[in-house]
Amino acid sequence: MADLRVNVAGVEFQNPLIAASGTFGFGREYNEFYPLSALGGISCKGITIKERPGNPPPRVTEAPGGMLNAVGLQNPGVDHFIEHDLPWLSKQGTKIIANVAGNAPEDYCATVEKLNDTCVDMIELNISCPNVHNGGMAFGVTPEGAAEVTRAVKAVTKKPVIMKLSPNVTDIAAIARSCEAAGADGISLINTVLSMRIDLKTKKPVVANVMGGLSGPAVFPLALRMVWQVCEAVSIPVVGMGGVSSAEDVIEMMLAGAAAVEVGAANLVDPCACQKIVRDLPRAMEQYGINDLKEIIGGARHG
Repeated sequence: MADLRVNVAGVEFQNPLIAASGTFGFGREYNEFYPLSALGGISCKGITIKERPGNPPPRVTEAPGGMLNAVGLQNPGVDHFIEHDLPWLSKQGTKIIANVAGNAPEDYCATVEKLNDTCVDMIELNISCPNVHNGGMAFGVTPEGAAEVTRAVKAVTKKPVIMKLSPNVTDIAAIARSCEAAGADGISLINTVLSMRIDLKTKKPVVANVMGGLSGPAVFPLALRMVWQVCEAVSIPVVGMGGVSSAEDVIEMMLAGAAAVEVGAANLVDPCACQKIVRDLPRAMEQYGINDLKEIIGGARHG
């Protein structure tokens, strides 16, 4: 029987499929289609210290091979998450990853501290947010910025911390190394790719925010390349994501070095996408002579 279990930073997942933040809410809507216990885990919608309304519409549009979004981290805030969502999530039989965002190190720290004594299994830090102390430049675009927020959060949290990296950088490996040196327990990547569309009728950008993040199958080769580079650069676990939509994509990501895989935009095309990928993994493993997923992690890099 195929062994789908994986371990990321000391957290045991029954399978490598994690629903990616921003595409799965807090799981309630998807639970109407299938039990969330089918998943290895859920990376919840990004939460901040206070409620955020998000960006003005239109903030989502289609693109060749994917979609653009500029939702702007709309969320009810960490207190609402703890009071209203976690009690329900704790009963669903899957690992819970809290995706945390902020505009300053103190924002991240205040949010993760509130999560210390909860049932959250792991923290995923979105460091693609604008750093208000640095003129709006995202934390994750420089090694120094990434290390700063990593150190600050690790000093106050009781949970394993994985840093979610932006692909909109010149040297993804250097940023991953800085996170590892600052104490990160793992890395996840990629976040969305900065992109835009223009409406030929109005001759204006389609998205009100002008630019948005591209996700979907179009970014898979880019994501795979960056996962490979980061796995070459660090010794901590890496969670791969970006355009994953099939069992074969999961295996490819793991061969590049990913210990687990997040599925994002595919959930918006088919709400049962994650469930179908999990069901199809044993078939794909048998086809390619794989008995234990843990044994193939980084296999393409190690010959």
